Amino acid sequence: MADNDHIPNMRKIIKMFEARTTIEDVCTEETATDTEISERANGSEGEQLVGGSNPAADFEALIERLERVTARLERLPVLSARPLTPPQSPALQSPDPQSIAPTPPLEALETPAVDSMSVNGYQDLMQGPLRTYLELSQQIGGDVATHANLVNEAFQAQLRYIQLAQSRSKPSQAEEVQLLAPTSEKISAIQQFREKNRVSSFFNHLSAISESIPALGWVAVSPTPAPYVKEMNDAGQFYTNRVLKEWKEKDKRHVEWCRAWVQLLSDLQAYVKQHHTTGLVWSGTGAGAPPPPPPGGMPPPPPMLPEADFANLSVDDRSALFAEINQGEGITSSLRKVTADMQTHKNPTLRQGPAPFKAAHSAPAPAPTKPLPQPGAGQLDKPPVFARDGKKWLIEYQKGNSNLVVENADMNNVVYMYRCRDSALTVRGKINGVVLDSCTKCAVVFDNLVSSVEFVNCQSVQMQVLGKVPTISIDKTDGCQIYLSQDSLDVEIVSSKSSEMNVLVPKANGDYSEHPIPEQFKTVLNKPPTGLTTTPVENKG
Repeated sequence: MADNDHIPNMRKIIKMFEARTTIEDVCTEETATDTEISERANGSEGEQLVGGSNPAADFEALIERLERVTARLERLPVLSARPLTPPQSPALQSPDPQSIAPTPPLEALETPAVDSMSVNGYQDLMQGPLRTYLELSQQIGGDVATHANLVNEAFQAQLRYIQLAQSRSKPSQAEEVQLLAPTSEKISAIQQFREKNRVSSFFNHLSAISESIPALGWVAVSPTPAPYVKEMNDAGQFYTNRVLKEWKEKDKRHVEWCRAWVQLLSDLQAYVKQHHTTGLVWSGTGAGAPPPPPPGGMPPPPPMLPEADFANLSVDDRSALFAEINQGEGITSSLRKVTADMQTHKNPTLRQGPAPFKAAHSAPAPAPTKPLPQPGAGQLDKPPVFARDGKKWLIEYQKGNSNLVVENADMNNVVYMYRCRDSALTVRGKINGVVLDSCTKCAVVFDNLVSSVEFVNCQSVQMQVLGKVPTISIDKTDGCQIYLSQDSLDVEIVSSKSSEMNVLVPKANGDYSEHPIPEQFKTVLNKPPTGLTTTPVENKG
């Protein structure tokens, strides 16, 4: 009876689990229909009505129902993991704006960030000496500040070119010229700015930069770009020395400006020597010029050799060869005898033609001689100029004119003679100074000067002073004859990178004695070593 008392309770528990598992099955199975749900409910009610007075049969029925409930419960964790609601179609879901990654700009895709020792070194150069030069230029202001902005743009263009070199292989020559175009345009703009502002009070500042800014062309020089930078730096120091001479007592900022520019080019030389000793280094990866295809396509395959029958070779063939070699003097019996009429030394008629086994050829044409470079060569001829612009007399592009005369000039006026040839200039009165720049075979005669007469990049020039001149400056000039007067015997002559310079001193009889200016020098170390001593080398013939 005890077992029969527990059977109703077991029925209630099993019925509760059956109802729960039935509901879970219907919710999780998407294909379930109303008919299946009703059948499951009817089945549960039918099973509930099973049994009667037989306890054993009721107990067995309960065990079967319990087993079915257990099987359903074992299936529920797997089915409950599925979503109870049907998923939306991907096409109907709205995208999350924050989940969409932003598209990088085109420049970021085409030019990857470059971080290398070469680029970092050049950036340090721009942040150090270049920044100092720019700040001092802004303090001076005027044309110097404007010129400095062009210099900054030139360095920025070269930085981009070096960054490009670190991210790709070396381009072809035509493409390299195209890539260097921005830097070349900036250098040309710097030099043109100097030409357009010749009357500027900062003309020496502009000239110092214009003469040395071609140092940025080291990227196209190999295998020794560092000495090229030094050479350009030395070329500009002629004008920086003039700036120091003019402004060292007036404004110390100009002195610091000169030092900053010279230091910038010196650091650029050290940078090139460290990172690009034999030329600009390219990374060797990335987009580059593809190798040119071979002309004419692939060569044809070599012809097939005829098949040789080595089996038919016998020892007799070799023995016949050795027998013919060892026949002694008889080996020459088959040679043809050279008669007297075949010999050129006995038959002069045979000498009229070309020598045997030698093709007749004409004498080689002489190599064309390259003309000597002339100042201003390669530039278009411009109309001559003879005009006065404020305190400056401009005499330019004169050819074959020996009647150039400057009269009624003030004491603070300057005569500037530029790119003249085969011309003579006479300056009457007392003026501040005379400058001859890039002139060939020209002469200048003047009375008195307050400051100096200068020859820059000239060839075969002459000068004569009738009164007094304090200083004569000669730079990059080949051939300069200096005629002095009795009042100018205490003149100071400063020369650099020049040759064939002679000073003619007047005598009592009206004649001149000629004295050459030394071109070679000897430098020795003092003992004890406290410095250097330089003396001219005398050529005693």
